[in-house]
Amino acid sequence: MKKESQAIFENSSIEFVTVAAEYCVFIEDAANYMPADFVDKALKILPLLYLKASLLTNFERINDDQLESCVTESQYEQVKQSLADVMADKDDYLDVFVEDMVYSDQPIAKNISEDLADIYQDIRDFVYVFQLGLNETMNDSLCVCQENFKAYWGQKLVNTLRALHEVKYNQGVNNDDADQYGDSLDDNEEFDSFDFE
Repeated sequence: MKKESQAIFENSSIEFVTVAAEYCVFIEDAANYMPADFVDKALKILPLLYLKASLLTNFERINDDQLESCVTESQYEQVKQSLADVMADKDDYLDVFVEDMVYSDQPIAKNISEDLADIYQDIRDFVYVFQLGLNETMNDSLCVCQENFKAYWGQKLVNTLRALHEVKYNQGVNNDDADQYGDSLDDNEEFDSFDFE
């Protein structure tokens, strides 16, 4: 492991933190999006979040202390409801990549809103601790977030991405639905706060 004061300031770490913070802002602002716009932007930021998480240096915990959490249960529920309102009748999807499938021969019903809120909760807690600016807790927050990515929210992100792809391209929520869903984002739109390299 690299010395934590070096690794936390590597480009891969800074880029991940930047994308993670952008994801949090996007999710917190979901109520201000029309459905087509929301799906469009989600399909752009989720793969970037996955990519930047997968490029992180391997971190090891320095302290065994529990890291602070900033997302309360009521905040989580508020975020989830806001996402459910945006997704409306496109929120549900069938998932075959869940542990419960071992005991069932039927796909499991899931919600895009719940998955995005679950990812948000983990990412928002990480960003909160990282922004405190203490090297050891910054390192440990990256380590915990990386562990959770591998074990939990990385797979959830990929599953949700598949569902969002289905909504945009196979269920008709696209630029042709502008009258129903509002104007969609321009295909050439880029995020201002980070690049796509």
